Amino acid sequence: MKFRLDVPTKRGVVLNGVLFRQEEKRTSDTVMIAITGIHGNFYSNPFYYNIGDTLNSGNIDFIYAQTNDAFGEIPTVNVKTGKEELIGSWNERFAYTDEDIDAYLTFAENAGYKHIILAGHSLGANKVIYYLSRHHDERVERFFLLSPANLTYMMSGVTDYEKRLIKDQVERGDGDKRLPFPFMGWVECIAHTAWDWQFSGLLNNVHTSPKGDFSQAAKLTHTGALLVGTYDNFTDGDPSEFLRNLNNHMPTAAKNSLIFIEKTGHTYQMKHQEVADRILEQLQEWREQ
Repeated sequence: MKFRLDVPTKRGVVLNGVLFRQEEKRTSDTVMIAITGIHGNFYSNPFYYNIGDTLNSGNIDFIYAQTNDAFGEIPTVNVKTGKEELIGSWNERFAYTDEDIDAYLTFAENAGYKHIILAGHSLGANKVIYYLSRHHDERVERFFLLSPANLTYMMSGVTDYEKRLIKDQVERGDGDKRLPFPFMGWVECIAHTAWDWQFSGLLNNVHTSPKGDFSQAAKLTHTGALLVGTYDNFTDGDPSEFLRNLNNHMPTAAKNSLIFIEKTGHTYQMKHQEVADRILEQLQEWREQ
């Protein structure tokens, strides 16, 4: 069964998600929360259906957790102000990450779940790293990082001229106005959002080079699992080494599981069910420990 979630954040913005569970009332004590990446919604990432249904078959609930950037534009109502708002990838601020993830964890905690797995796909995985590096949240039992994104590689096509335009627009006080060009060639957004991507470093926490800035990963105290498709083109280079490199910078590296899905890319084309099966297998293994 699937239930729509409307999860309020501390700033009043309501995030939309979907709860997968077998019965209307909670019967499982375990839930996996999956933070979506940019434009990583049900339509572009249908593997979420496989994960939800498969985990439910093992008596584990699943939350598909949209944040601000699941779609380009998302109409909503702020529960604090009562005013209509238009959120989305067009005006997301990376500093919202703490509030967004906390909102879903608070929902799960209030729902009575005793075992919470915090997962994220693509930019959602980077958000999980950011959150857990700052909050050693005891509500989270383990993490599950699905195909974290290499932001440096994603932004490699942004020209020096475009970078100057972003800086100039923010510095003259027009950061809340849309850029005159699509950032990275495909994200229509305000200058503040592009500045977060290009200059803040908040979510630019996974790199190809072992000498990259892994200071956030180095602060993690949770254990968990990392998964990637061996044809992932969001990593720049060998996806398997990309994942190992990230894990090697974690204090918990020896206790973490690495999962490689052969011959598939960033959204697991033709391997949706295999990904879901491997996730269930890992969660069941943790249950038995």
